[in-house]
Amino acid sequence: MKIEQFEDKGLAHFSYAILSECAREIVLIDPARNPQPYYDFAAAHAASIVSIIETHPHADFVSSHLEIAQTTGATIRVSRLLGADYAHEAFDEGQEFTMGKLTFRALNTPGHSPDSISIVLSREGQDVAVFTGDTLFVGDVGRPDLREKAGNLTAKREELARQMYHSTREKLLPLAPEVLVYPAHGAGSLCGKALGGAGSSTIGAEKAGNYALQPMSEADFVRELLSDQPFIPKYFGYDVALNKAGAPTYAAGVRQVPRLPTGAPLESGVLVVDARPEAEFKQGHAASALNIQQGGKFENWLGSIVGPAERFYLVAADEAQRENLIEKAAKIGYEPLIAGAIVGTPDATATLPLLDVEQFRQQPGAYTIVDIRSAAEASTEPLFAGALSIPLPELRERAHEIPAGKPVVVHCAGGYRSAAGSSIVAPALPGTPVYDLGEAVRSFQGAAAAH
Repeated sequence: MKIEQFEDKGLAHFSYAILSECAREIVLIDPARNPQPYYDFAAAHAASIVSIIETHPHADFVSSHLEIAQTTGATIRVSRLLGADYAHEAFDEGQEFTMGKLTFRALNTPGHSPDSISIVLSREGQDVAVFTGDTLFVGDVGRPDLREKAGNLTAKREELARQMYHSTREKLLPLAPEVLVYPAHGAGSLCGKALGGAGSSTIGAEKAGNYALQPMSEADFVRELLSDQPFIPKYFGYDVALNKAGAPTYAAGVRQVPRLPTGAPLESGVLVVDARPEAEFKQGHAASALNIQQGGKFENWLGSIVGPAERFYLVAADEAQRENLIEKAAKIGYEPLIAGAIVGTPDATATLPLLDVEQFRQQPGAYTIVDIRSAAEASTEPLFAGALSIPLPELRERAHEIPAGKPVVVHCAGGYRSAAGSSIVAPALPGTPVYDLGEAVRSFQGAAAAH
């Protein structure tokens, strides 16, 4: 037996291939949008992919389960509660299947979603591992607030939090302490609030160290789980629906994105997402373009700032970056929304001024300061007295709340988000200088802590 973990760092996503070496067969769990790494793994081990299991319809990425099944003939297994639109076999508690000497059995573990399952892997009758999807993470459990309006089954966050309490304590914790825990996400994922950085753990280690598994009443658990969850990106409900239906073929979707020459005319009213470094963007960009830089979890921020009903152009610094950006957009199912992908800015008439940081440091009251960190970040570590708090995912809708009487300084915690934020605010406040504090914010963090 071999368990191979695949990691997508941009989405902090883990997927798995379980190989039965005697049967030369593979079961996949929660595969990412690009199926090629799984085909390569199968070819390297002269094995066939015979089944794909989805622990739930994912909100934060698009799965390739349908494409892989259509290509290989593998069986898709999901909970009947998912209401999948594609051919599948129901896989719920009390059901199991074998592959060589390995047995896979389902546990219904609602909490993150009403249709979540965990999969226990046994070898010759001995439990070896449990694949917990978004139910149990290393150091955390899945957030319960994503299915109030999405999916075949919807549920209020309080109800799902209560279900999570019972799923963890009645389904997962009774497993042997040495059973390995393989989650669908790690640190940086928006599917929980305190995920650890490790890719795996054990039931015993999580029982000892995971805050959500400590002895507490159901009411206390619900209260703790619902507090301080991260924002919900705009694309999450869209991806739940896309995964329920089954996504189109990945490579074909990527190929169909129009690659446009630099001077190509842009359709009026279509958003421009410029992923070039912030310094280049500030020197010249298309009017009203958004500066969502390539690094820093581009796909998460693209799907948090741009809605799934909006068409947009992609602007890249070079051809390699253009292809990478298209692939990142495809991970969240956004490739059909791309009106065109361009190398180099098609129109450099708009600019953003550079901030005199020392002048700002001496006279912060002469500026309107906009803090685009999350509400939890802003309340935990306030940096500037009187700053206006508008989290980045809400900024396009709330930029009108920013007064125009003084120059505006936009800041986050490290500089990545403020590049996007300042590019949103500037066109919303014509005639008002809008500055990006950028990485210089770090020089203010120590001073704020000292006070």
